[in-house]
Amino acid sequence: MLIIERRGVHSMIKRFVGSCFVAVIVCFLAPRILHSAIVLDRVVAVVNKEVITWSELYRNMESEASEQVRALSAEERNRVFKSYEAAFLESLIDMRLQIQEAGRLGMQVREEVLKEAIENIKKKYQMTDAMLEDSLKREGLTFEEYKKKLSDQILLNQFVNQQIRSKIVVTDQQVKNVLKNRKEDSAGEEFRLRQIFLKKPSDDPKRKETEAQAAMISQRLRAGEDFAAMAREYSEDASAKIGGDLGYLKKSDMAAEFLNVLGGMKTGDVSGPFWTDQGIHIVKLEERISAKSSEEREAAVRAQLEEEAFAEKYRSYIKSLRERSRIEIRL
Repeated sequence: MLIIERRGVHSMIKRFVGSCFVAVIVCFLAPRILHSAIVLDRVVAVVNKEVITWSELYRNMESEASEQVRALSAEERNRVFKSYEAAFLESLIDMRLQIQEAGRLGMQVREEVLKEAIENIKKKYQMTDAMLEDSLKREGLTFEEYKKKLSDQILLNQFVNQQIRSKIVVTDQQVKNVLKNRKEDSAGEEFRLRQIFLKKPSDDPKRKETEAQAAMISQRLRAGEDFAAMAREYSEDASAKIGGDLGYLKKSDMAAEFLNVLGGMKTGDVSGPFWTDQGIHIVKLEERISAKSSEEREAAVRAQLEEEAFAEKYRSYIKSLRERSRIEIRL
């Protein structure tokens, strides 16, 4: 997984976590959204004698823009880009520092690895050599420039894994400590339900009328009528408008009467009418999600702890790279 951290920045500046192949194809084949002409390029930063240009900075901002930003007018987009250019520049500096350090350590991307990456991209996006080169040409890139950018992405992936991720250790005791202090209800069984609800009448004489209506509804459901349609017609709670859909509920969300009924139901079953303090309910079990096993819960906690440790180590590593580097910002 390619991981290029962008910490402490608004959500528009997305964290790069995903396949390096997808990241590159999106980054370098994405449609341009900045339409203002670039008359003259200029240097916006120098990182250990290597320059970052204004066009490189804005090219990255273009490829990272959200759909909401893409929908803005050119003037509004430029205003958004201007407000975030300093944060994006810091991210580019971090990336450049990592590539430089990887080179100093003698790391490089083998030609066969690069070729395999390109073939995977072509296969994923169903592109021939000619189609890929045409796409690159439209973006103002030669094939050799594209290979260099792709190689840098793969190198960053290898560098981060070797220098940071491979050194993260989460112990069994750490996992146990988290599980011990966490409420496990969130990992329990969940139910997606629909219901038809009839309010409890204010006096006993009307109770039999309510029960008779519930029996009629239940009979029609057994005859095959659509539960959602019946809920819209008869249910007397807020969920009626959406076909009685209650969403996903945990056991702790439900009254004991619901749990007693659901205990013997399978997915797709419809209950008979039953009372609670609020009134009469008829429920349909749309989906039942089993509780996570102890192994699944432990794996999830371990992954969370590893990511937290990675984030901390990454910040520390980048800080140390910056402290021993010469960085000049000219933005």
